[in-house]
Amino acid sequence: MNNEKFNNYDVFHAFLVENADFDGYIELPVIKTSHELPEKVVTFSKAMSKSWSDFDCWVVFYEHDKEFERLWNNPKQYLDKLKKFKGVISPDFSLYRNMPLVMQMWNTYRGRALAVWLQNNGIEVIPNVRTADVRTFRFAFKGVESNKTVAIGTHGCIKRKEDKAYFKNGLAELVKRLSPKTIIVYGAAPDDIFKVYEDMGINIIVFESEFAKSRKQVTA
Repeated sequence: MNNEKFNNYDVFHAFLVENADFDGYIELPVIKTSHELPEKVVTFSKAMSKSWSDFDCWVVFYEHDKEFERLWNNPKQYLDKLKKFKGVISPDFSLYRNMPLVMQMWNTYRGRALAVWLQNNGIEVIPNVRTADVRTFRFAFKGVESNKTVAIGTHGCIKRKEDKAYFKNGLAELVKRLSPKTIIVYGAAPDDIFKVYEDMGINIIVFESEFAKSRKQVTA
């Protein structure tokens, strides 16, 4: 095989993890957690719209994957715009329990890889952590620094009893393994899930989801 010929086609985006450190048996890129904390957040799709002009906030990816798959496909196209914001919470590619485990690993990798690349280009980054069932505990926390800040999304994860049980189990494992000082929550943060961690002294910062905001506007 002519390696020089094929080196021109970086089909798995190796450039994202140049000079990265790796963690765990599937070698997830390591994110260096920002010391900054967001005061406002905006979803990626809103942030990239032509009408958006408030850059005094952090960009989050707690929305359908179709809204930010374009960042993976062409990250360089969005870099200059993302640099205008205070920072980024790393991409939250979906981990569905009925998704083949290898795809859950791949989506976790993609979020870490993009985060490391954004960070290496001067953007403040806070790692998002997403779990599904217990199988994901082998890799979901790799590449994330302990005793710092992590972000999680609850929208669509705690409405049904079964989903809520899985979420609570994943959150408990996150706290056990990473001992975060701060947990940023995008979406609802009910006491029956989060009070125990507040009582432990963990700083819980909650941001209302776009869905909740839109419901308020409809009923107002």
